[in-house]
Amino acid sequence: MADLGLPSLEVRLPLPALARWRAGNTGLAGVWRFAAPLPGPSLVISAAVHGNEIAGALLLQRWLRDGVRPRRGTLTLVFANLAALDRFDPADPTASRFIEEDMNRLWAPELLGGPRRSVELDRARALLPVMAQADVLLDLHSMLWPSDPLFLSGPGAAARALGQALGAPPLVVADDGHAAGMRLIDHTRFKDGASALLLEAGPHWQPETLALMEQASARLLRHLGMAEDGAALPPEVALPSGRLARVTRTVTATTTGFTFLREFRGGEVVPRRNTLIALDGEVEVRTPHDVCLLVMPSPRVMRGHTAVRLARFEDPGEAATC
Repeated sequence: MADLGLPSLEVRLPLPALARWRAGNTGLAGVWRFAAPLPGPSLVISAAVHGNEIAGALLLQRWLRDGVRPRRGTLTLVFANLAALDRFDPADPTASRFIEEDMNRLWAPELLGGPRRSVELDRARALLPVMAQADVLLDLHSMLWPSDPLFLSGPGAAARALGQALGAPPLVVADDGHAAGMRLIDHTRFKDGASALLLEAGPHWQPETLALMEQASARLLRHLGMAEDGAALPPEVALPSGRLARVTRTVTATTTGFTFLREFRGGEVVPRRNTLIALDGEVEVRTPHDVCLLVMPSPRVMRGHTAVRLARFEDPGEAATC
């Protein structure tokens, strides 16, 4: 069995400098809203739902500094978990993912409307009206373990089609979320009509991750007809439509002894069904079908958390093999 150590923890991005942007312009800290004179969609771009994922915060900071505004509709930029982001320390860069609990597992309506309180839950409740008015949501994230970038789509068909139309990154994965709690993109707002995409843009704290976030965000702005002429955005590049994969099984660790049999990278494809890839205590985890895409495997996973998602491509096409 593979004994996997932590990936590189080198922080190659500058720290976000949020003093100028902390207050927002909506009466809610960290939330900036810009409305164009022309009618159009309401686009929300959120960053730092996890406080150690600083690339998204750097992108929003850059767009605010450069005066990126919508040509039509409304653009809202959200620094989501400010309390955790404030604690980011390059000397211990994984420690500030959250203060009390994962903010991206708290978006079930019964939880948001319940009596329990925490730093993250209080912040999610405060942000809910912002998210509830979105026609389109792009939630910016990065990854600890090695994986190819991808979109995770919200529950509606429109989100899947939107991710494919953007094409950067070139993979959209449709899934049903985590057993540990509901993500922002899974909120009921995005089941009918409104679209939500979660961008997993690459490894934490790396310049290429920030570059992909900006490319994807700029493509989205242009796709919605919201980009101003001459805006400080990356140049437009023609790209093919992205591929769609649908999760067929979400593997949740049921023991503290979950172990992959070798090192797997997210985006790797296992060619044959019934291939043994992991052990959950004494229970074997095998691929349920041929050409099985491994989505964001986590070599060190706690019991009750997602270890890996197994997916099938919706389109035929050629897939890389492991």
